[in-house]
Parts: sequence; structure tokens; C-alpha cells
Amino acid sequence: MKISLLALASLAFSANAFSTINTQKTGASIADQLKDRAYVTRDIKMPDPVPEEGQKEALELMKSGKMYRYNIAKGEESVVSMCEKEICDYTGFKYCVGLNSCGSALMLLLKTTGLQPGGKVLSNAFTFGAVPSAIEHARGKAVYVESNADHVMNTVDLEKKLKENPDCKHVLISHMRGKLADMDKVAEICEKYDAILLEDCAHSLGVFWQGEHSGHKGIACGISSQSYKMINSGEGGFLLTDDEEIAAQAAVIAGAYESLNSKHGTVPGPEYFEGKSVELPNYSIRMSNIAAAVIRPQIKTLEPRIELYNKRYNALTAKLEAAVGDHLYIPQLTPGVTRMVHDSVQFNLDHKFTPAMVEEFLKECGDHGLPVELFGHKSNARNFVNWGFAPAEDPLPETAAMLTTACDCRMPLQWDDEDFEDLGNVIIESIQSVLAKHDML
Repeated sequence: MKISLLALASLAFSANAFSTINTQKTGASIADQLKDRAYVTRDIKMPDPVPEEGQKEALELMKSGKMYRYNIAKGEESVVSMCEKEICDYTGFKYCVGLNSCGSALMLLLKTTGLQPGGKVLSNAFTFGAVPSAIEHARGKAVYVESNADHVMNTVDLEKKLKENPDCKHVLISHMRGKLADMDKVAEICEKYDAILLEDCAHSLGVFWQGEHSGHKGIACGISSQSYKMINSGEGGFLLTDDEEIAAQAAVIAGAYESLNSKHGTVPGPEYFEGKSVELPNYSIRMSNIAAAVIRPQIKTLEPRIELYNKRYNALTAKLEAAVGDHLYIPQLTPGVTRMVHDSVQFNLDHKFTPAMVEEFLKECGDHGLPVELFGHKSNARNFVNWGFAPAEDPLPETAAMLTTACDCRMPLQWDDEDFEDLGNVIIESIQSVLAKHDML
């Protein structure tokens, strides 16, 4: 059990429920209770560790010096190729190209589907700055679609933007924090307006839409193995598709020059590569064997880790709803999401929280060991106002309003159950403290 400021022992936790402050009491009595506060002592930035199997394989690679994916003899299979096959098996895709980042995957999604310099790409107004950066990298022009209170793309605004931009032929939807919009509707709208649908699945590895892994509604997708994702190689990513032309182009642009495509196991046949190493540039954005080595054993543990993440998330959100449900909104899953992966928690503070009160809440949490992030903070890379390299040209009032109270908190797998007791209590007590201070309880 982690410490509280004065008397955390009075706050008990079980697998089914968390303790709460009695919110039926007067503001004054709550203020008295809040003299004893929960405190978080664990590192919120703690990533998932590399299993021992991955450590050993990486060490053997370093001993041999064969960290380059193509440094293999005829008939051998590289570690990257084995990893790509395992990713295909897990996600249900036919083709996979390992890369140095998901950002590179997103850039390749656009380049391999015919984006022209200056071509418009519709994408979420709420996402990480790497998404508009990938559009800029592919020499496209980002046009933003509103995101709603559930942190997903507003499909009504998607259709509106496609009507207003008839020359736009690409939609890159980002599943921010693993949350999926109505993907059937998104695909229907894209088909109606003859737009190519691509999916940023950096956060949605393991999330299912209608029983199928996320990413299958579009023609191709990208996933991530950056440290704060479900598979951790520090940096890394994969482009996934069932389309032969996209897979072949992606492999060549990533760095399969000359006849190196023959050293891939999850790309189409040689007839799809004829002339490509001359026609296409080599960006040298391949995945290394070291990255693949540390990823492979993590694929095997995805299912039990997802189960634990979801169990803890369900307990935490039930606690928050019971204690302060009138003061926050927890984004709801879109009908059609048949499995979610909750490796973090998001909530929108109620709109009675003024900007000053939101700052007070964040400070209360920080003072008690829990750095909660505000998506709409002036320095947050997920706030579209900070994308000066690809600025929004039209107002985005729905997204802007959501961002002003949208909070984000990681749920590190290596924490113990009592740490999530502390996390939940810090959030609850911080909300109550701010409201009590303003006589709003």
C-alpha cells in the first residue's frame, strides 16, 4: 500500500470497489475529511518492461553484430521478418512492413495511396501532433474534422468537410487513446465521396470493431511500438494492409532496394516489385532486428495484459462514477467496439469547472503525486492550436470546447492494485477539494 499525506490507511480498496469520501456530507465536513489526502508515489511514466526472452535475443544480436534486417544468409529469416509474421497473425492482415516509427507508417500510408503534393487529407482535430506531422511529411495539406465529447471523430462533420472539399481524396482517421468512431459510418461516407480511408491504429492494438481488429475498415493502417504503447521497443511501427501494391511500395520506400524484397516474408510476390527500386526513393526507415527482438515476446503476452488493463480500468471508472460522477464525464465506447484496450483513463471535467478551476484541479493532483494532463493545455502536443506547421484554417468549436476540460492519465501495468486505489482517490479528492473551495458541493 502506498502512503497518504496523513492517514491513507483509512482508505480501503478491494478488487470490486474503491473507498470514497461520503459526498452526501456538507462542503464543510468534506473539507474536514480532505485534511487526510491520498498520495501517489509511483512513476506514472513507467513503461512496460521487455520480457527476459526479448532481452536475451537482443543481446545475442548485439554479440553477432547482425542488427540490420537484411544481414541474413540465403534461406534464413530475419528477426524483423519473424516479428512481421507474428504481427500479421495477431491482427489478421496479409502484409506487414516493419518501420522505425508509426509516424513513418502514416507517411507511407499516404504516399503509397497516391497523395499528391498539396493534396488534402482529412483527419481528426483531436489527435497527437505526429499525425498532422505525417501528413506534412507526405507533402499533404491537413484539413481537420471535429472530435466530440467521446474523443472520436464526428461523422456528421466528416461528411460536411468532404462535401466542402470535393478535391480531398484521403481520410486518415486517428483512433486517439484507442477510441474508435463509428467505423461503419466512416467507411460508408468515404465510399460515398470516393475518399481513401486510412487508419492510425497507434493506440488501438488489440481493439476490436465488430469482432475484427481495428484497422480493417480502411485500405491500410499503421500501429506503433513506441514505449507508451501496447508493444514497447522504444521507437518502432508497422504498416499493415491486404493490398499488394501498398505493401510492395512501402517495403521499397522503407529501404528494400535492389532485390531485398526477397528477404521479406509478409510482402507480395516478386511481380509486384518489378521496377520499383528504380522508380521509388529509399527513405531508410526500416525496423532493426533489435527492435523486433524486444517486440516479439510482448506479442505473446498481449491478451493477458489487455485483460488486466481492462479489469483495472473498469474498477477505477466505477469508483469515479460513484464518487464524482456528477462532476465529470467518462467518454463512452462507440457501439460496434466489441473489445477495448484501456491502458489509460480519460475524463472530461464538468463544464462548471472554469479554466481557473481546471488549473486548480491539475495542481491538486500534481501536489499529491499524480501528474494528470489536460489535452487542451497551451503546450500539449495533442491540442491543435500547437500545430503551427499544419494550422487549422477553420474554427473547430466542438473540439476546442472538449479540450478545455479533457484530462488524461496513464495506468502503468507494473503498478499494484493499491496504486490504483491511490490514483482514484487523488482524482476524487482533488475534484472535491476544488469544488469545496468554491462552495459548489
